[in-house]
Amino acid sequence: MKNPFKMFKRKEPLTDTQLLMTITIVIFFIMYLSAVLFLGGGFLHAKQIFDMLNDNVSLIIVACGLTVVMIGGGIDISVGAVTSLVVMACVLFLNRGGSIVGSILLAIGIGLVFGLVQGFLISYLEIQPFIVTLAGLFFARGMTTILSIDPQKSQHKAFNDLREKKIVSSLLGYTAKNGNKIPAKIELGVVVALIVVILIFVMLKYLRLGRNLYAMGGNQQSALMLGINVKRTRFLSYVISGLLSGISGYVFLMHTGAGNATNAAGMEMNAIASAIIGGTLLTGGVGSAIGTFFGTMSLTTINKIVVTSGLNEPYWQKITTGGMLCFFILLQSVVLGRRSGKKSSGKIKAFFRRFKRSKEEASA
Repeated sequence: MKNPFKMFKRKEPLTDTQLLMTITIVIFFIMYLSAVLFLGGGFLHAKQIFDMLNDNVSLIIVACGLTVVMIGGGIDISVGAVTSLVVMACVLFLNRGGSIVGSILLAIGIGLVFGLVQGFLISYLEIQPFIVTLAGLFFARGMTTILSIDPQKSQHKAFNDLREKKIVSSLLGYTAKNGNKIPAKIELGVVVALIVVILIFVMLKYLRLGRNLYAMGGNQQSALMLGINVKRTRFLSYVISGLLSGISGYVFLMHTGAGNATNAAGMEMNAIASAIIGGTLLTGGVGSAIGTFFGTMSLTTINKIVVTSGLNEPYWQKITTGGMLCFFILLQSVVLGRRSGKKSSGKIKAFFRRFKRSKEEASA
């Protein structure tokens, strides 16, 4: 006879990745609901969420690429500069008669070149990731300035028509005080960003490359003993990061419609912060694309709260970002520290139980 209580058996405990992701999601909703209750204003409307997404599509995509690299135990600080280079190269290409398809291929090509070169230097020549990607940052910034010092606005009619296309929803909009209906608008870049988040989530959770990344980031020596090709896995993580930087640059251009030598300045730091807030550990082995998405939204929400509270100076946002980052790092340390402590305590207790049992059996 089947056990009728089988369905009530205790489920498997959450992994570190799932636990930190859950904490990030819960904190995001608490922050947003608190903003709705105490600040009201734009937070009362769904349009605020869509505006936050529209403004941060590039950051979401870049942060997903960094999540992949960081899970494998690496770092890539060139992503913001590569994004800026892609924006400038694509806008100049379009203004000189290039096609939309050609500009997309150019963006992907630039991102892939950086990913391939940096991935090769880091994985196969074993140069420190920070040094290689720092060099990539300076190179990309310099190339952006060489292309054009002056701001460049897109004059390509077909591209401008494409970037003006939006998904409009009156249902999710709101009615202004003068009686006008303000619809919610979702840019095409948001769709691209959400597809990227889903694809990276699937890759990390279900594909061999994702499992290899977690194993490599958790313990490289153990990964080698399991037969994982560590060099190839690390190389592919940087290729993915470079590819997503190229896509991010094109989406950035679709949002702004212009290129500037200072585009995406500091994006790499915001992307690292978003990944950490989303539950990705700098030491590797833990992280998820969904967590990074909510980490980006949490970072954006706290900045919106600061501005809505009347603290409009840019330094207040930086101070808040720093404080939030420190809070999440401490939270991760406490949660994972307590968890590992419980695991160690459980193993010690089990050892003494086995020792006591064997002693009793010997005396009998």
